[in-house]
Amino acid sequence: MARRGRVELRRIEDKASRQVRFSKRRSGLFKKAFELALLCDAEVALLVFSPAGKLYEYSSTSIEDTYDRYQRFAGTGRNVNEGDRNNNDSQDAAASDLQSRLKEIATWSEQNNANESDASELEKLEKLLTNALRDTKTKKMLSKQNNGGKGGSTSSQNRRQD
Repeated sequence: MARRGRVELRRIEDKASRQVRFSKRRSGLFKKAFELALLCDAEVALLVFSPAGKLYEYSSTSIEDTYDRYQRFAGTGRNVNEGDRNNNDSQDAAASDLQSRLKEIATWSEQNNANESDASELEKLEKLLTNALRDTKTKKMLSKQNNGGKGGSTSSQNRRQD
């Protein structure tokens, strides 16, 4: 089978060809995002706007939660490449944040009865639990990285089945 050469990256002038190429490339991009999330247990969010303005989105978790997490990360002024020098500080902050989330969950459960709660109250509890679980998994992953991978094995049973 003959190999295709390098594709010249330039705007496709024919509107129909451009739409077909957009559709195929978009599908491939979403497939790669899904694979990255599944294989690497990464939290992935992808937004694509078509030339016509139509929104296409993919998220391995809730896109709103991922965006909120991004906003918190960007809002703190952290640099993605800061690395280990702030690792202990971020772990301490994550631990205290997790503690506050768990306290909030405990407070909610003391004040409310799940059987008598309406949908909005249950959604709030679900979001609290989801965020606490995500933070716990992140803390576990960071702990394993800092210990050189020691500290137990990760089985496929522990991974989220979305």
